[in-house]
Amino acid sequence: MKRILLPTDFSDNSWNAIRYILELMKKEECEFHLLNTYTPVISSSRFMASNAQSSTLDEGSKENSQKGLEDIMSMIKKKFRNKKHTFKIRSSFNILVEEIRNVVEHEGIDLVVTGTKGASGVDEVFLGSNTVRIIKAVKECPVLTIPKDFDYVKPQELVFATDFKRFYSRSELQPLIDLAKNFKATIRIVYVQDKICALSEIQQFNLNMLRKYFDKIDHYVHTVSELNSVSKTLEVFADELNIHLLAMLNYQHSYMERMTREPVVRRMAFHTQVPLLVIPELGMNTPGKSKKDKDLQLVK
Repeated sequence: MKRILLPTDFSDNSWNAIRYILELMKKEECEFHLLNTYTPVISSSRFMASNAQSSTLDEGSKENSQKGLEDIMSMIKKKFRNKKHTFKIRSSFNILVEEIRNVVEHEGIDLVVTGTKGASGVDEVFLGSNTVRIIKAVKECPVLTIPKDFDYVKPQELVFATDFKRFYSRSELQPLIDLAKNFKATIRIVYVQDKICALSEIQQFNLNMLRKYFDKIDHYVHTVSELNSVSKTLEVFADELNIHLLAMLNYQHSYMERMTREPVVRRMAFHTQVPLLVIPELGMNTPGKSKKDKDLQLVK
């Protein structure tokens, strides 16, 4: 059974992400964890609120959080009836990213799914600040981000963007391999070049390893020239080939790190038009057991 964490702020954006993953995983046995966090309400008064007032405000936040989660559960039961899916709700007095890390560790979460907010003009940033914080904080499992207003479509065309400069372990790529096999999808390996040159011996070795991992999956290698930035290049590629999902590993000097650090001016034109699967760096190790699983082993 897969354990999937769904952080929500009760926005249309987060509900769209929930709808997407419920459809994507409709044939899989899943335990979904719906999470909402709330923090203390800061009084707008120029004077400090009394303890009694603070307590009342905090209780109100807690009630709103719990009611919001119950409302989402009602919507899920009404629109998605799936015996393979079970749900847990979690309302927490905490900062969002800290609570996500806590739940991932203690519940053995396999995937975190979050919506991304759209923006316009000079305020637009890649993915959104909360999403970037989540991606940087979660090291134990992949994070799947769903763009605002993106409608579910069966993922048949997947992109794995890489520069071949790092060795990949099978455990790191397993989420992408599973997705491709489950949906009989094609994987397009995309290498964005800032200047035209042949692959080095290390790059060629890593490409050959990728081909071995994807040997039972239809896959192609595309070398494309960089257009202004990595993010813009991948956006154009995804649009031209009608890509349904983009996947990247997140490690030092990776495309993912470069994209989150690109100057705002260079990524202003970028829109996350398709779901983005960000896979953390695991190296040769498989993900460790959760605290919950370890405790169960001790009981046995």
